[in-house]
Amino acid sequence: MPLNIDFQQIFLHLLNFTILFGALYFLLYSPVKDFMAKRAAYYEDMDNQAKQTLEDAGQVRADYEQKLENAAEEIRRRSEQAQQAAMESAGQQLQAAREEAARIVERARSEAEAERERITGEARREVSGMVMAAVEKLVLADTASAYDQFLEAAGEERADV
Repeated sequence: MPLNIDFQQIFLHLLNFTILFGALYFLLYSPVKDFMAKRAAYYEDMDNQAKQTLEDAGQVRADYEQKLENAAEEIRRRSEQAQQAAMESAGQQLQAAREEAARIVERARSEAEAERERITGEARREVSGMVMAAVEKLVLADTASAYDQFLEAAGEERADV
């Protein structure tokens, strides 16, 4: 053997190294590789679930925003309807009040006209009665005493009114 090299020892060391490598591969590398693969799959699954949850949350948020927008539109529409109904009701009440005021004014006019007619009629009767009394006294009595009686009667009538 030149250079004092023992090939048998080298082959045995290579064989030992190969056996050691194979044993370590099956005992350490494969389980670590499987563990890392499972861990990567677990985190990838968690990432996919998080993405799905974010997408669902985004969809739910969009749905709620749409519902909120629809609710705001519904509130605005109902507010307009209520305001319009209130305006119509106020208009009807105002019209009813105007009609009632017109009826009251007309009734007051008719009552005032009736009162005027009654007062005019009474005044005519009183004047007629005084004229009749004056004529009667003129005819029956002398002029001076009849005139005094007429003035007294007119004064009494004025005091009564």
